Amino acid sequence: MLNHINISWCDSVTERGIEKLAHGCTKLRTFIAKGRSFIDNECVVHLANYCPNLEAVNFNGAVALTDESIQKLAQSCTTLRYLCLSGCVNLTDTSLLTLAQHCTRLSTFEAASCSQFTDNGFQALARNCHYLEKMDLEDCVLITDTTLSHLAVGCPRLEQLTLSHCELITDDGIRQLGMAPCAAEHLTILELDNCPLITDASLEHLVSCHNLQRIELYDCQVITRAGIRRLRNHLPNIRVHAYFAPMTPPPPVGGSRQRYCRCCIIL
Repeated sequence: MLNHINISWCDSVTERGIEKLAHGCTKLRTFIAKGRSFIDNECVVHLANYCPNLEAVNFNGAVALTDESIQKLAQSCTTLRYLCLSGCVNLTDTSLLTLAQHCTRLSTFEAASCSQFTDNGFQALARNCHYLEKMDLEDCVLITDTTLSHLAVGCPRLEQLTLSHCELITDDGIRQLGMAPCAAEHLTILELDNCPLITDASLEHLVSCHNLQRIELYDCQVITRAGIRRLRNHLPNIRVHAYFAPMTPPPPVGGSRQRYCRCCIIL
C-alpha cells in the first residue's frame, strides 16, 4: 500500500492522475508536489475526500488554490503535521482559521509569499496549534508585531522562524519573542532578512535565547557591527549572516590596482 509520494516538478502528471491516485491510495500519508502549478482546488478536494490520513502535504507554488480547497483539506485531514502553502498567493486568513480549528497537531507550517495572510489568521493558528516548531512566514507582508506576540504566547516549542521581508516587524515584536517560553529552550534559527525596522535593540532582546544557533540579518540596514559584537558576547557560538554595504574605497596609491575589494564584509 502506497504511503508516500513525491511528484515535484513531474511535468507529465495531470489532475486526472491525482484523482486516480487519491481513489486508489486511501492510506496515503505524504503528498509532495513542489512546483506543480496545475494543482488546483479539484486536486486537493480529491485528496481530502479519499486520503484522510495525510500527515505531510506540500503544495508549494500551486497558485490556483483558493481557501475553499484548504478548508476541505483541513476538515478532512485533521492529523496534518506538515503543511507547505508557500506561493499559494490567493489564500487568505480563511484558510488559517480553518487550519487552526481542525489541524491542531501542526508542527511545521510554511507560508512564504502568502501575502494575504494577516495577524488575525496567525492569532488563530497560535491560539490552537501549540505544537508548532517551524514556521516560514517570508513575504507575509501584512503581519506585524501582533503576530509575534501571539506566537510568543501560544507556540512554546517554536524552533525555527522565518520573517524575511516582513517589513512591519519592529524591535517590540522581537522583544516579545525573546521573552517567550520558546526563547530560552528551543529557538535555534531566526531569519530577519530585509526587516528594515529591526535595530540593535532586537539583538539585545535575543541574548537570553541560549540555543540560538543562527540569525539572518541581510539588508537590515540599521543593524550595526557593534550590535552584532554585543550579541556574540552573550552567544559566542551563534552564526550571524549579515551584509554591510561597502564604503567608498580609498584611491589607489602609486597608480596600482587592487585585485579584490575589501569593503564588503559578510559576518
